[in-house]
Amino acid sequence: MPGKAVCIIGFCVHIAVSALAEDSVIDRTIDDHVLPGYRLLVQEASSLANAAKPCNSGDPELREKYHTAFDAWVRVSHLRFGPSEVDDRAFAFVFWPDTKGKTPKVLRSLILTSDPVVESAERFRTVSVAGRGFHALEFMLYDPAIAELVGPGYRCALIRAITADIAESATAILKDWENVYADLMRTAGTNDIFRDRNEALRQLFTALTTALQFTSETRLGRPLGKFDRPRPNRSEARRSGRSLAHVVLSLEATRELAAFLSDNDPALDAAFEGTIARANRLADPVFLGVTNPQGRLMVEALQQSIDHVRHILRNETGPRIGLTTGFNLLDGD
Repeated sequence: MPGKAVCIIGFCVHIAVSALAEDSVIDRTIDDHVLPGYRLLVQEASSLANAAKPCNSGDPELREKYHTAFDAWVRVSHLRFGPSEVDDRAFAFVFWPDTKGKTPKVLRSLILTSDPVVESAERFRTVSVAGRGFHALEFMLYDPAIAELVGPGYRCALIRAITADIAESATAILKDWENVYADLMRTAGTNDIFRDRNEALRQLFTALTTALQFTSETRLGRPLGKFDRPRPNRSEARRSGRSLAHVVLSLEATRELAAFLSDNDPALDAAFEGTIARANRLADPVFLGVTNPQGRLMVEALQQSIDHVRHILRNETGPRIGLTTGFNLLDGD
């Protein structure tokens, strides 16, 4: 039978032409959620890399582009499968949580040795993922201790290398989606990656539920710590004031994905709407409020609201559409 071969992650599969029929849920999710999200990321990452080239003192434009590009990444960061996992691309975008403080250690090593690895994009890809991506850039732009270590010349070279690497990784992910992975999901059941349609849908459903789990247990759980030992300094991207913003952006993105998978289930959407409204009312950008009883209560209420959405997905939406979650990175060994 005539067809075409597609290759990803080191091997190729054959897809029959007759299998390229439309699947409404999968097609809509890819065409209206996945691809637009990654195209926006490529656009914003490219703008970020361009803003890094002049490397002017103070970098107001660079900081602005850092935020808009980071926003774009958070909006697709729940799609932790396929192209984003090739060559540890997702970890190279955001190495967090960084429980052992590897990012500042890697950056200090590069800076103190004026490592020439920054002179080549190919060589910079060999740097530990802890020294790449948005959190490494955050240290370069917002951390005083790192700023004191580095002279203007190497600072600019390192920032250019980090931002160019982000742009290159974004382009590579989009290319893999457009040239390979979208077809693999659309033709589930006729290739060696997805044995049937439900397997492709399950991957999307697992990405959705895992993202909500990560937001609840990690984005909120880490700064909450324990009642007698809150840890606001463990908040994500706190140096640039983005911790709460990441919660809101991720909830908005997962709400959109949930609408596609659930066929706009009104109860599920209402739960998302209420949760996002609660997050927007929090007015605690880096969760400093967890150190006092009232502030902690508000963050815990948001966490419970997210867990309510997870409950609906697991116990109502999933069974209704015939899906359960698969293994995810938060499950452990």
